[in-house]
Amino acid sequence: MNRKVISLFIMLALAALLVAGAGCKGAAQKETITIALTPWSSTIPSTNIAKVLIEDKLGYDVRLQKADVGPTYSGLASGDIDVFVDAWLPDMHGDYMEKYGERIEDLGTVYTEGVMGWVVPAYVEPDSIAELNDFKDKFDTDGNGKGEVVGIEAGAGMMRTSKEIFDAYGLDFELIESSEWAMMAEADKAIKDKRWIIFLGWKPHWMFAKHDLKFLEDPKGIWKSSTVHKLVTKGLDKRAPDVVEFLKKFTVSVDDMDQMIYEIEVQKKDPAEVARAWIGAHSDKVDKMFK
Repeated sequence: MNRKVISLFIMLALAALLVAGAGCKGAAQKETITIALTPWSSTIPSTNIAKVLIEDKLGYDVRLQKADVGPTYSGLASGDIDVFVDAWLPDMHGDYMEKYGERIEDLGTVYTEGVMGWVVPAYVEPDSIAELNDFKDKFDTDGNGKGEVVGIEAGAGMMRTSKEIFDAYGLDFELIESSEWAMMAEADKAIKDKRWIIFLGWKPHWMFAKHDLKFLEDPKGIWKSSTVHKLVTKGLDKRAPDVVEFLKKFTVSVDDMDQMIYEIEVQKKDPAEVARAWIGAHSDKVDKMFK
């Protein structure tokens, strides 16, 4: 074999290696998927499950972007955020969808039982807000003649709705400002002592994994239930069609959410480990998400 033939052979071999390398690089390099992580306990389990599955099953890198709800929706609209799996619709986040919805795609529900209202321990006698004035003495802990509803921070939407309920039902009650953790500490103590208490509740939340609670009925329909949706930025179906197809089938039960929130918030387990445990316990369900 002469020198020219050898040189040609080497050049062809190098060219083949470069092409193969470029092909491998292109196959391995999928774009990073950014998922919004809002500062709510309800966002953490489902977001971590989605992250693990998109990474492990589809081969993408996933970045969790911490953001409040407003920047989350503007980020979805601009394309800075690809996915959000804790959108409360149609009421709680309705204003954001009115503003940004044309540039956001709704892929359906994660779960349908997003509920807010007043809750009481299951052993408490009344079942309805309309009955409360008849039992106000049982909820009067400071002896001022008014029943009490233990709430959270003053600016929270649930606190504003609670004040509307006082007026709508003519309740001789007062609303106690607090925080989520202080409210739950008071609820823990009351339930331990078998004392009657009303406090703000929403599902999913770890309170339902820890205690036997019931929502008080709201005959006037002031409390609005929500369904929790998966949203993606418009155009993600072109850039990552397999991610979009997976998310369309992605669901988690609200009872599972309650339990995982309890493990993360109360037992202080790592969210990724909790997500992997859920995936391992629901392998058949997970498999169907990728068919």
